[in-house]
Amino acid sequence: MLEATLFSRLASADLPKAEQPFNLVAIDVAGSPTEVCGGNCRWRLFVAAAEVPVGAAVAIARGHMKLGTALLILGLTLASAVMPARAATFRFAFQGDLRSLDPYSLNETFTHGLLANVYEGLIKRGRNLEIIPGLAERWEVLEPTRWRFHLRQGVKFQSGEEFTADDVLFSAERARAQGSDIKTRLSADAKVVKVDDHTVDFVLSGPNPILHYEWDTWFIISKKWAEANNSVMPQPTAGQQMSYAALHANGTGPFIITEHQAGVRTIFRPNPGWWGKPEHNFDEVVFTTIGNDATRVAALLSGEVDWIDPVPLQDIQRVNSSPAAHVMSGPELRTIFLGFDESRDELKRSDVKGKNPFKDARVRKAFYQAIDVEAIKRRVMRNLATPSALLISPLLFSRAPEFKRWPYDPEAARKLLADAGYPRGFEVEMDCPNDRYVNDEVICQAIAAMLARIGVRISANFQPKAKYFAKVTASGGYDTSFFLLGWTPNSLDSWNVLANLVACRDGRGAGQYNLGGYCNPQVEKLARSILVEIDAQKRDAMIAEAFKLIHEDVSHIPLHQQALVWGVSNKVKVVQRADNQIMFYWFRKE
Repeated sequence: MLEATLFSRLASADLPKAEQPFNLVAIDVAGSPTEVCGGNCRWRLFVAAAEVPVGAAVAIARGHMKLGTALLILGLTLASAVMPARAATFRFAFQGDLRSLDPYSLNETFTHGLLANVYEGLIKRGRNLEIIPGLAERWEVLEPTRWRFHLRQGVKFQSGEEFTADDVLFSAERARAQGSDIKTRLSADAKVVKVDDHTVDFVLSGPNPILHYEWDTWFIISKKWAEANNSVMPQPTAGQQMSYAALHANGTGPFIITEHQAGVRTIFRPNPGWWGKPEHNFDEVVFTTIGNDATRVAALLSGEVDWIDPVPLQDIQRVNSSPAAHVMSGPELRTIFLGFDESRDELKRSDVKGKNPFKDARVRKAFYQAIDVEAIKRRVMRNLATPSALLISPLLFSRAPEFKRWPYDPEAARKLLADAGYPRGFEVEMDCPNDRYVNDEVICQAIAAMLARIGVRISANFQPKAKYFAKVTASGGYDTSFFLLGWTPNSLDSWNVLANLVACRDGRGAGQYNLGGYCNPQVEKLARSILVEIDAQKRDAMIAEAFKLIHEDVSHIPLHQQALVWGVSNKVKVVQRADNQIMFYWFRKE
């Protein structure tokens, strides 16, 4: 809703007057008319905020006021009052799509980043990933198991509801409900208590010094809006019938989504009622999926789009040589790795019947030692990757250099397979996205070729990320035998990896992205102790012990940390964070 004070300025302006008083009506983004002058205005004005929400509105003057005069004065007043200088349209493209707008549907960095421009959490992360206040102005630990959050007052959701503690309580239950892909944001036994309309306590079963570290991507949803639109339950990743919340958004953030064609295009416009101070200068942001590498690069170089991700590695020099754009590269915190179905007694998609070869650590280690990560680094990733021995970036764990990968050794791999009873190898299906990570499909093709040398025959199931995640995650029943995945710990902490990727699945959030069902009670015990330990040295020692166990078990096969490779127009100034979230509310365009 545009500010009433703005219309007061217009109403008091020296304009040609109508013979009879009129009412001034503003139509907000939900399409609801609101009287501003109470019937005493001398002219009538309609502002369609949903069409052009930051001031370039449509005006129709009635009475004796000329349309041109009304448009001119409205445009000048709105521009001076709410429009950032030199407003522009920012267009960008990603190789994958944005399907559900429900922020609890998919625990994925790209989706989180886009929705963070619309929704907000109790905390945010700044340009350098530091924790900063969000919808909570401040917080305090009253006792080791009770945290108190003081909520920002005067904040409204984009559809007009006031943000209160009731929305936090509702969002806490919704995030942990069936169908949610972000259950690990808050433990199942944590209690959320309303102290008053703007104060909330979180009561825990044990101390947790990193309780809020992931809450920048636990977005708060309006209780009233969700209930009114049959969206109390989250939209499952694998859901075929899209809910209202999957097709519409209603956050408290700096942008509003005015159009969403799932998997095709999404249009954002600034939220004129946002509580913060805009740093961008956009009056419109348009996101388009461009899956084809050549088309995506051509769109950047022609000026059709201002930003792309990723730049195909073979096109980096071409982009940097152009007068229109450049490549912005940097380290990313995401680790790319392989995983196995270690829970089923028989693999769903393999020619091995009656048993599961991946339950044998020798088979898992054989796969590990058959893969030449240095070749992948050189030939597939063009040296824009850092091979890893762990499931976490060394930038996030100080003792990471102590760990070394199992050596590449095809002969040792063949012997391990033979010792495990598979001298001729076997066939297994491999799930891999083809539009999510840098060169993801090419990586999987290279791995399939390397495994073929030890007798393993890969049946490729490479598909767009929407179908991939719907199949392999919890909502799809963890329907995978062998897979490639990437992971950025939202908390920027090792416990996130242990809790999400290797914890024993319990159906309440633990191990939610442990797609293969690996389970080691010793690792579980260590993870519980790590969560509550406040001494950094002791905590790191326990983390190292846990990582040593999963390394010896070959729970997964870490591959590398990929590099960020954004293509950016020379007309645009952007902020690139190592978590690769696209916060365009910090971007500006000439």
